Amino acid sequence: MKSAIEVLDAFENIRRAQRAGIYAPHKPLLILLALSRVQRGEQRLVSFAAVDQQLKQLLAEFGPSSAAKSRHYPFWHLATDGRGALWELTGPREFLKRAAGHTPGLTELRKHEVKGGFPLDVDEALRHQPGLLQAVASRLLDAYFPSTLHADIVASLGLDLDGPGEVREARLLAGIDTSTSRRRRDPGFRERVLRAYEYRCCVCGFDLRIGLTPAGLEAAHIQWHHVGGPDIEPNGLSLCALHHKLFDLGAFTVEPSEHRLVFSQLAISGSRGMGGELQFHGRTILPPQHPDLLPAPEFLAWNVTNVFKKPARRPSALTALAAR
Repeated sequence: MKSAIEVLDAFENIRRAQRAGIYAPHKPLLILLALSRVQRGEQRLVSFAAVDQQLKQLLAEFGPSSAAKSRHYPFWHLATDGRGALWELTGPREFLKRAAGHTPGLTELRKHEVKGGFPLDVDEALRHQPGLLQAVASRLLDAYFPSTLHADIVASLGLDLDGPGEVREARLLAGIDTSTSRRRRDPGFRERVLRAYEYRCCVCGFDLRIGLTPAGLEAAHIQWHHVGGPDIEPNGLSLCALHHKLFDLGAFTVEPSEHRLVFSQLAISGSRGMGGELQFHGRTILPPQHPDLLPAPEFLAWNVTNVFKKPARRPSALTALAAR
């Protein structure tokens, strides 16, 4: 059985597709899914067919618009990370011996009943070392997803990160940082962004204060910090907690020329009138104090490619909605 430090080190070195500005959360989501199975005491190896639909839903909800179409990639390629230290595959011998670059399709994985899961020594460590599973999950969430999405991902998987007897151990383990390349956040980013937008949500204008302290206002990264987004005002939006969450879920984005809000066709308002969130579709954001602080086109382009749930609603949709 591996030690906690060995397991944590192994999960630090996940290789992900991050080329040409494309954000790929496939492997982290697959690992989190596998961790949830371990926590429930399920079998170590599971067939791709058995987790296919759940992985598809996770990628549709928390990944780029096209992510679900390549959900078979992590199941196959994770086995080559760390020379098999993270993931084990079983299936027909000749099928598993195919060249690394020849990724099997969805139908092939199902047909050959390929199974995957953590190697035995990793699996045993996760099941028997207090706090280790929670520590791995927490570090994956922190490293690959914005904090606004953590609770939703955990809830979707049924993960319990707050087991009463393991909280202290998990926090201690998660605090052991073996990565020298992890970027530190600028503590002044939030204040600078909120000040730029005069302490109001640039979507709805929410500006509640409790005494002198802004309440429910957050500085959102347009290009997420953990994938290289800088802590500068042109990469930030002042958003209320609700609109920050919707922004990170890809419900809306900001177009770069006139800085109008564009909502996804997948964002369906419970209100059929114009009092719901879709009332903001097509409106310009409340601007910052100076044009130099406006969202930069390159960060908005990253958001559209990697976060926004396509297709976009058309401006004419506003008229049709108002007429109902």
